[in-house]
Amino acid sequence: MTIVDYDLGEDAGALRMRLRALIRDQVPPGFLGAFTNDPQDLATTQAFCKLLADEGLLTLAWPKEHGGGGGSVWQQTVLREEMWAHHEPRGAQYMGVNWVGPAIMRYGTPAQKQQHLTAISSGEVIWCQGFSEPEAGSDLASMRTRALRDGDGWVVNGQKIWTSYAQMAGWCVLATCTDPAAAGGNKHTLFLLPMDRDGITVRPIRSMLGPHHLNEMFFDNVRVSDAEVLGEVGGGWQVIREALAFERVGIARYARCESLLERLRAALGDGWNELPESLRSRWVRALADLRVARLLAYRAVSLQHDPAAPAAASSARIATTTCDQTVAELLFDVLGAGALDSGPGSALDGAVEDHWRYAQAATVASGTIEVQRMVVARDVLGGR
Repeated sequence: MTIVDYDLGEDAGALRMRLRALIRDQVPPGFLGAFTNDPQDLATTQAFCKLLADEGLLTLAWPKEHGGGGGSVWQQTVLREEMWAHHEPRGAQYMGVNWVGPAIMRYGTPAQKQQHLTAISSGEVIWCQGFSEPEAGSDLASMRTRALRDGDGWVVNGQKIWTSYAQMAGWCVLATCTDPAAAGGNKHTLFLLPMDRDGITVRPIRSMLGPHHLNEMFFDNVRVSDAEVLGEVGGGWQVIREALAFERVGIARYARCESLLERLRAALGDGWNELPESLRSRWVRALADLRVARLLAYRAVSLQHDPAAPAAASSARIATTTCDQTVAELLFDVLGAGALDSGPGSALDGAVEDHWRYAQAATVASGTIEVQRMVVARDVLGGR
């Protein structure tokens, strides 16, 4: 049995206060993330990332030799909780920080580490991941994007979909099929390639999430080299599994949910006592569920380097995304028609409406909740 120490460390409180002070001083009131109709919001995240990097906080838990702060995973947990509680003022950088960088540390060549890790830790580059495909969303094993050997390199053809940040990213971790006849997880290979490579086309996808950050990507005879392979040829599946575990643990949605509940409770003031008992009971239950989600996330953090615990991140993800939607519905029921308002003057400056929209995609993004349940079931039952 694995015993998890849930103590985040003696400096956790001080670190939270430091981060909150930086957010208070650098992020404007009413900020709801980088992806809005106001280009200043994206500029805010870019400037804030540079500030975090200068303060040694952007990659707090990375080893110092890779441009990090040499801190603990628990310090990084505090950081990601504060970022998500305040609508992620790091913008799109969390992908590079949470899993692209760690994957390069573990599987990258010395040249890849030198090229990419400092750029990520300094907040200078945005990454996207080319994983999902039109007929292989969460079923990554069925991806059809092919990389065919051509001389001393490869030629890539195919399509990716639902790619966050592709329109602003400088680099992509691209998953391809290099050997469709290979057994099991030996079919796939990952490449690190710049988004300005000839043959790459990015098209925006309009969605209910508002200003676009989802995209299609098309690869038309895109040339890549052996030097751009991450890990081994045919070894991409293992890297993908670890990367997704890092990503799923790295999104602290529970922190945002708890922040919204606390902020709305404060905004209600004496009106809290006028809410129907059924709503107040649901509120308390939601807080309890959020505590469970937090503890499951902490357990996953403690096991993220343990290959014998593949379902820990999926368990945390199931709990967190379920809470995301539960809290969204609760906040809407409390506010009634006013929950649909957005912008200054609305409830929490539109944070409730914004949260509800994004919560609808929570159980689909980063692998559907059905896939997460399948991962947990296979781990518990001993299947594959």
